[in-house]
Amino acid sequence: MAAEDTASTRLGAGRQHLRPLKRRGLVLLRLTAIVFAVLLFCEFLIYYLVIFRCSWPAVKTPADAGGLGTPEPVLRAMFLADTHLLGAVRGHWLDKLRREWQMERAFQTALWLLQPEVVFILGDVFDEGKWSSSQAWADDVGRFWKIFRHPPHVQLRAVAGNHDIGFHYQMNTYKIKRFEKVFNPERLFSWKGINFVMVNSVALEGDSCDICSGAEAELLEISHRLNCSRELLWWLRPRLVLSGHTHSACEVLHGAGVLEVSVPSFSWRNRNNPSFIMGSVTPTEYALAKCYLPCEDTVLTTYCTAAGGLVLLTLVHAGLVASPFHFGWNMLRKFKTT
Repeated sequence: MAAEDTASTRLGAGRQHLRPLKRRGLVLLRLTAIVFAVLLFCEFLIYYLVIFRCSWPAVKTPADAGGLGTPEPVLRAMFLADTHLLGAVRGHWLDKLRREWQMERAFQTALWLLQPEVVFILGDVFDEGKWSSSQAWADDVGRFWKIFRHPPHVQLRAVAGNHDIGFHYQMNTYKIKRFEKVFNPERLFSWKGINFVMVNSVALEGDSCDICSGAEAELLEISHRLNCSRELLWWLRPRLVLSGHTHSACEVLHGAGVLEVSVPSFSWRNRNNPSFIMGSVTPTEYALAKCYLPCEDTVLTTYCTAAGGLVLLTLVHAGLVASPFHFGWNMLRKFKTT
Protein backbone atom coordinates (compact mmCIF):
# COMPACT_ATOMS: atom_id res chain seq x y z
CA MET A 1 0.00 0.00 0.00
CA ALA A 2 2.81 2.37 0.84
CA ALA A 3 4.40 1.77 -2.60
CA GLU A 4 1.09 2.47 -4.34
CA ASP A 5 0.63 5.71 -2.38
CA THR A 6 4.14 6.79 -3.33
CA ALA A 7 3.50 6.07 -7.02
CA SER A 8 0.21 7.98 -6.94
CA THR A 9 1.90 10.91 -5.25
CA ARG A 10 4.63 11.00 -7.90
CA LEU A 11 2.06 10.75 -10.72
CA GLY A 12 0.04 13.59 -9.28
CA ALA A 13 3.17 15.72 -8.88
CA GLY A 14 4.15 14.97 -12.47
CA ARG A 15 0.75 16.05 -13.74
CA GLN A 16 0.90 19.25 -11.71
CA HIS A 17 4.32 19.94 -13.17
CA LEU A 18 3.05 19.42 -16.74
CA ARG A 19 0.10 21.79 -16.38
CA PRO A 20 2.21 24.98 -16.22
CA LEU A 21 4.22 23.77 -19.21
CA LYS A 22 1.05 23.15 -21.23
CA ARG A 23 -0.28 26.54 -20.20
CA ARG A 24 2.93 28.24 -21.28
CA GLY A 25 2.86 26.34 -24.57
CA LEU A 26 -0.70 27.49 -25.26
CA VAL A 27 0.17 31.09 -24.44
CA LEU A 28 3.23 30.95 -26.71
CA LEU A 29 1.11 29.44 -29.49
CA ARG A 30 -1.48 32.23 -29.16
CA LEU A 31 1.19 34.93 -29.20
CA THR A 32 2.76 33.37 -32.31
CA ALA A 33 -0.64 33.22 -34.03
CA ILE A 34 -1.28 36.90 -33.24
CA VAL A 35 2.14 37.93 -34.58
CA PHE A 36 1.60 35.92 -37.76
CA ALA A 37 -1.89 37.37 -38.28
CA VAL A 38 -0.64 40.96 -37.86
CA LEU A 39 2.25 40.41 -40.27
CA LEU A 40 -0.06 38.78 -42.81
CA PHE A 41 -2.47 41.71 -42.63
CA CYS A 42 0.09 44.55 -42.67
CA GLU A 43 2.45 43.09 -45.26
CA PHE A 44 0.06 41.32 -47.61
CA LEU A 45 -3.71 41.55 -47.12
CA ILE A 46 -3.86 45.32 -46.64
CA TYR A 47 -2.76 45.89 -50.25
CA TYR A 48 -5.69 43.84 -51.52
CA LEU A 49 -8.16 45.56 -49.20
CA VAL A 50 -7.07 49.07 -50.25
CA ILE A 51 -6.53 48.56 -54.00
CA PHE A 52 -9.75 46.52 -54.29
CA ARG A 53 -11.63 49.79 -53.77
CA CYS A 54 -10.10 51.26 -56.96
CA SER A 55 -11.93 50.89 -60.25
CA TRP A 56 -11.34 51.98 -63.83
CA PRO A 57 -13.05 55.27 -64.67
CA ALA A 58 -15.87 55.18 -67.20
CA VAL A 59 -15.10 56.85 -70.52
CA LYS A 60 -17.73 57.99 -72.99
CA THR A 61 -17.69 56.49 -76.47
CA PRO A 62 -19.74 57.37 -79.57
CA ALA A 63 -21.91 54.31 -78.87
CA ASP A 64 -22.76 55.72 -75.42
CA ALA A 65 -23.95 58.94 -77.01
CA GLY A 66 -26.33 57.08 -79.30
CA GLY A 67 -23.98 57.05 -82.24
CA LEU A 68 -23.80 54.31 -84.80
CA GLY A 69 -20.86 52.14 -85.72
CA THR A 70 -18.44 49.91 -83.88
CA PRO A 71 -17.69 50.90 -80.26
CA GLU A 72 -14.22 52.29 -79.76
CA PRO A 73 -11.78 50.01 -77.94
CA VAL A 74 -10.88 51.20 -74.45
CA LEU A 75 -7.27 50.97 -73.33
CA ARG A 76 -6.62 50.50 -69.63
CA ALA A 77 -3.35 52.18 -68.65
CA MET A 78 -1.63 52.63 -65.30
CA PHE A 79 0.53 55.72 -64.85
CA LEU A 80 3.21 55.61 -62.13
CA ALA A 81 5.96 58.10 -61.33
CA ASP A 82 8.91 58.68 -59.03
CA THR A 83 9.52 55.15 -57.79
CA HIS A 84 13.02 56.27 -56.68
CA LEU A 85 14.60 52.87 -56.13
CA LEU A 86 17.32 53.54 -53.58
CA GLY A 87 20.91 53.07 -54.67
CA ALA A 88 24.22 52.07 -53.11
CA VAL A 89 25.21 55.53 -51.87
CA ARG A 90 22.24 57.01 -50.05
CA GLY A 91 20.13 53.88 -49.62
CA HIS A 92 20.26 52.25 -46.20
CA TRP A 93 19.70 48.50 -46.53
CA LEU A 94 16.74 48.46 -44.13
CA ASP A 95 15.06 51.40 -45.86
CA LYS A 96 15.63 49.77 -49.26
CA LEU A 97 14.21 46.47 -48.05
CA ARG A 98 11.08 48.11 -46.65
CA ARG A 99 10.34 50.49 -49.54
CA GLU A 100 10.98 47.93 -52.26
CA TRP A 101 8.77 45.36 -50.53
CA GLN A 102 5.98 47.96 -50.34
CA MET A 103 6.27 48.83 -54.03
CA GLU A 104 6.50 45.19 -55.07
CA ARG A 105 3.40 44.19 -53.13
CA ALA A 106 1.46 47.24 -54.33
CA PHE A 107 2.41 46.76 -57.99
CA GLN A 108 1.82 43.01 -58.07
CA THR A 109 -1.52 43.40 -56.27
CA ALA A 110 -2.61 46.15 -58.70
CA LEU A 111 -1.67 43.95 -61.67
CA TRP A 112 -3.71 41.06 -60.30
CA LEU A 113 -6.78 43.06 -59.30
CA LEU A 114 -6.94 45.74 -62.02
CA GLN A 115 -5.51 43.88 -65.05
CA PRO A 116 -3.99 46.89 -66.90
CA GLU A 117 -2.83 46.54 -70.48
CA VAL A 118 -0.08 49.16 -70.36
CA VAL A 119 1.99 50.53 -67.48
CA PHE A 120 3.85 53.83 -67.83
CA ILE A 121 6.52 55.00 -65.37
CA LEU A 122 7.03 58.72 -65.84
CA GLY A 123 10.57 59.43 -64.72
CA ASP A 124 12.82 59.03 -61.67
CA VAL A 125 12.67 55.26 -61.81
CA PHE A 126 15.95 55.15 -59.88
CA ASP A 127 17.16 57.49 -57.16
CA GLU A 128 20.89 57.48 -57.99
CA GLY A 129 21.04 56.76 -61.72
CA LYS A 130 22.64 60.14 -62.35
CA TRP A 131 25.85 59.11 -60.58
CA SER A 132 25.72 55.32 -60.08
CA SER A 133 28.60 53.15 -61.31
CA SER A 134 28.13 50.39 -63.87
CA GLN A 135 27.91 47.72 -61.16
CA ALA A 136 25.52 49.75 -59.02
CA TRP A 137 23.38 50.45 -62.08
CA ALA A 138 23.23 46.75 -62.93
CA ASP A 139 22.20 45.93 -59.35
CA ASP A 140 19.47 48.61 -59.40
CA VAL A 141 18.14 47.37 -62.74
CA GLY A 142 17.99 43.78 -61.47
CA ARG A 143 16.01 44.87 -58.42
CA PHE A 144 13.68 46.94 -60.60
CA TRP A 145 12.71 43.99 -62.81
CA LYS A 146 12.11 41.86 -59.73
CA ILE A 147 9.75 44.45 -58.22
CA PHE A 148 7.97 45.38 -61.44
CA ARG A 149 7.84 41.97 -63.07
CA HIS A 150 4.79 41.56 -65.30
CA PRO A 151 3.27 39.02 -67.69
CA PRO A 152 4.21 39.23 -71.41
CA HIS A 153 0.82 40.61 -72.47
CA VAL A 154 1.33 43.72 -70.29
CA GLN A 155 3.38 46.52 -71.86
CA LEU A 156 5.71 48.47 -69.54
CA ARG A 157 7.14 51.77 -70.77
CA ALA A 158 9.32 54.26 -68.92
CA VAL A 159 10.73 57.70 -69.60
CA ALA A 160 13.87 59.12 -68.02
CA GLY A 161 13.83 61.61 -65.18
CA ASN A 162 16.51 63.83 -63.73
CA HIS A 163 17.41 61.18 -61.12
CA ASP A 164 17.90 58.61 -63.90
CA ILE A 165 20.20 60.58 -66.21
CA GLY A 166 20.94 63.78 -64.28
CA PHE A 167 19.67 67.32 -64.64
CA HIS A 168 20.19 69.17 -67.88
CA TYR A 169 23.78 70.16 -66.99
CA GLN A 170 24.59 66.62 -65.73
CA MET A 171 23.11 64.35 -68.39
CA ASN A 172 25.23 62.92 -71.17
CA THR A 173 24.85 60.50 -74.03
CA TYR A 174 26.24 57.59 -72.01
CA LYS A 175 23.61 57.94 -69.26
CA ILE A 176 20.80 58.30 -71.78
CA LYS A 177 21.91 55.24 -73.78
CA ARG A 178 22.32 53.26 -70.57
CA PHE A 179 18.74 54.05 -69.60
CA GLU A 180 17.39 53.33 -73.08
CA LYS A 181 19.18 49.97 -73.13
CA VAL A 182 16.99 48.90 -70.21
CA PHE A 183 13.77 50.51 -71.42
CA ASN A 184 12.47 50.69 -74.96
CA PRO A 185 13.81 53.94 -76.47
CA GLU A 186 11.00 54.47 -79.01
CA ARG A 187 9.42 57.91 -78.71
CA LEU A 188 6.10 57.07 -80.35
CA PHE A 189 4.14 54.22 -78.79
CA SER A 190 0.78 53.27 -80.31
CA TRP A 191 -1.78 50.85 -78.87
CA LYS A 192 -5.43 50.39 -79.87
CA GLY A 193 -5.26 53.41 -82.14
CA ILE A 194 -3.96 55.69 -79.35
CA ASN A 195 -0.63 57.47 -79.74
CA PHE A 196 1.63 58.06 -76.74
CA VAL A 197 4.67 60.30 -77.23
CA MET A 198 7.45 59.49 -74.75
CA VAL A 199 9.32 62.73 -74.06
CA ASN A 200 12.66 63.17 -72.31
CA SER A 201 11.71 66.42 -70.58
CA VAL A 202 15.25 66.84 -69.16
CA ALA A 203 16.43 67.51 -72.73
CA LEU A 204 13.83 70.24 -73.38
CA GLU A 205 15.88 73.06 -71.95
CA GLY A 206 15.72 74.98 -75.22
CA ASP A 207 19.36 76.09 -75.17
CA SER A 208 20.32 74.21 -78.37
CA CYS A 209 22.69 71.79 -76.65
CA ASP A 210 23.51 68.69 -78.70
CA ILE A 211 21.22 66.39 -76.72
CA CYS A 212 18.46 69.03 -76.62
CA SER A 213 18.65 69.60 -80.37
CA GLY A 214 18.45 65.86 -80.98
CA ALA A 215 15.40 65.52 -78.70
CA GLU A 216 13.65 68.41 -80.42
CA ALA A 217 14.42 66.93 -83.85
CA GLU A 218 12.85 63.62 -82.76
CA LEU A 219 9.66 65.40 -81.66
CA LEU A 220 9.54 67.35 -84.89
CA GLU A 221 9.87 64.12 -86.88
CA ILE A 222 7.05 62.57 -84.85
CA SER A 223 4.89 65.62 -85.49
CA HIS A 224 5.37 65.14 -89.25
CA ARG A 225 4.44 61.47 -88.94
CA LEU A 226 1.26 62.45 -87.10
CA ASN A 227 0.53 65.27 -89.57
CA CYS A 228 0.66 67.91 -86.86
CA SER A 229 1.53 71.57 -87.16
CA ARG A 230 4.76 73.09 -85.82
CA GLU A 231 2.80 75.94 -84.23
CA LEU A 232 0.93 73.61 -81.85
CA LEU A 233 2.04 72.68 -78.33
CA TRP A 234 5.46 70.94 -78.45
CA TRP A 235 4.96 70.68 -82.27
CA LEU A 236 2.21 68.16 -81.47
CA ARG A 237 -1.41 68.41 -80.50
CA PRO A 238 -1.84 66.21 -77.45
CA ARG A 239 -5.18 65.88 -75.72
CA LEU A 240 -3.45 65.19 -72.40
CA VAL A 241 0.03 65.68 -70.98
CA LEU A 242 1.15 63.41 -68.12
CA SER A 243 4.30 64.18 -66.16
CA GLY A 244 6.09 63.14 -62.99
CA HIS A 245 8.62 64.78 -60.65
CA THR A 246 6.23 66.86 -58.51
CA HIS A 247 5.20 63.90 -56.28
CA SER A 248 1.58 65.10 -56.32
CA ALA A 249 -1.48 64.95 -58.57
CA CYS A 250 -1.84 68.60 -59.52
CA GLU A 251 -3.37 69.79 -62.80
CA VAL A 252 -2.31 72.63 -65.10
CA LEU A 253 -4.24 73.94 -68.09
CA HIS A 254 -1.89 75.21 -70.79
CA GLY A 255 -2.65 78.14 -73.03
CA ALA A 256 -3.47 75.83 -75.92
CA GLY A 257 -6.24 74.29 -73.82
CA VAL A 258 -4.24 71.14 -73.13
CA LEU A 259 -4.52 69.66 -69.64
CA GLU A 260 -1.31 68.56 -67.92
CA VAL A 261 -1.68 66.13 -65.00
CA SER A 262 1.24 65.52 -62.68
CA VAL A 263 1.26 61.84 -61.70
CA PRO A 264 1.83 61.29 -57.93
CA SER A 265 4.74 59.36 -56.49
CA PHE A 266 4.48 55.58 -56.21
CA SER A 267 7.05 55.46 -53.40
CA TRP A 268 6.40 55.62 -49.65
CA ARG A 269 9.52 57.77 -49.29
CA ASN A 270 7.62 60.93 -50.22
CA ARG A 271 5.52 62.83 -47.69
CA ASN A 272 2.23 62.27 -49.48
CA ASN A 273 0.18 59.12 -49.49
CA PRO A 274 1.56 57.06 -52.43
CA SER A 275 -0.82 56.50 -55.32
CA PHE A 276 -1.04 56.15 -59.09
CA ILE A 277 -3.32 57.20 -61.92
CA MET A 278 -5.69 54.83 -63.71
CA GLY A 279 -6.63 55.85 -67.24
CA SER A 280 -9.38 54.59 -69.53
CA VAL A 281 -8.38 55.87 -72.96
CA THR A 282 -9.96 55.69 -76.43
CA PRO A 283 -8.81 57.34 -79.67
CA THR A 284 -11.18 60.26 -78.96
CA GLU A 285 -11.76 60.41 -75.19
CA TYR A 286 -10.11 59.66 -71.87
CA ALA A 287 -11.00 59.45 -68.18
CA LEU A 288 -8.63 59.42 -65.21
CA ALA A 289 -8.97 58.25 -61.63
CA LYS A 290 -6.57 58.22 -58.70
CA CYS A 291 -5.89 54.99 -56.80
CA TYR A 292 -4.40 55.34 -53.33
CA LEU A 293 -2.08 52.77 -51.81
CA PRO A 294 -2.05 51.72 -48.13
CA CYS A 295 -1.17 54.60 -45.82
CA GLU A 296 1.95 53.87 -43.79
CA ASP A 297 0.42 55.50 -40.70
CA THR A 298 -2.29 52.81 -40.74
CA VAL A 299 0.32 50.06 -40.86
CA LEU A 300 2.39 51.61 -38.06
CA THR A 301 -0.72 52.10 -35.90
CA THR A 302 -1.67 48.45 -36.42
CA TYR A 303 1.81 47.29 -35.43
CA CYS A 304 1.87 49.52 -32.32
CA THR A 305 -1.58 48.36 -31.23
CA ALA A 306 -0.64 44.72 -31.72
CA ALA A 307 2.63 45.21 -29.82
CA GLY A 308 0.75 46.78 -26.92
CA GLY A 309 -1.70 43.88 -26.88
CA LEU A 310 1.13 41.33 -26.86
CA VAL A 311 2.83 43.09 -23.95
CA LEU A 312 -0.43 43.15 -22.00
CA LEU A 313 -1.06 39.44 -22.62
CA THR A 314 2.47 38.60 -21.50
CA LEU A 315 2.09 40.60 -18.29
CA VAL A 316 -1.27 38.98 -17.56
CA HIS A 317 0.20 35.52 -18.06
CA ALA A 318 3.13 36.37 -15.78
CA GLY A 319 0.67 37.53 -13.11
CA LEU A 320 2.08 41.06 -13.06
CA VAL A 321 -1.19 42.59 -14.28
CA ALA A 322 -4.75 41.50 -13.57
CA SER A 323 -6.67 40.14 -16.53
CA PRO A 324 -8.90 42.85 -18.09
CA PHE A 325 -11.72 40.27 -18.23
CA HIS A 326 -11.47 39.50 -14.52
CA PHE A 327 -11.12 43.16 -13.70
CA GLY A 328 -14.26 43.99 -15.68
CA TRP A 329 -16.15 41.05 -14.12
CA ASN A 330 -15.22 42.16 -10.60
CA MET A 331 -16.30 45.72 -11.34
CA LEU A 332 -19.63 44.41 -12.67
CA ARG A 333 -20.17 42.31 -9.52
CA LYS A 334 -19.45 45.30 -7.32
CA PHE A 335 -21.87 47.39 -9.33
CA LYS A 336 -24.62 44.75 -8.91
CA THR A 337 -24.11 44.50 -5.12
CA THR A 338 -24.39 48.26 -4.58
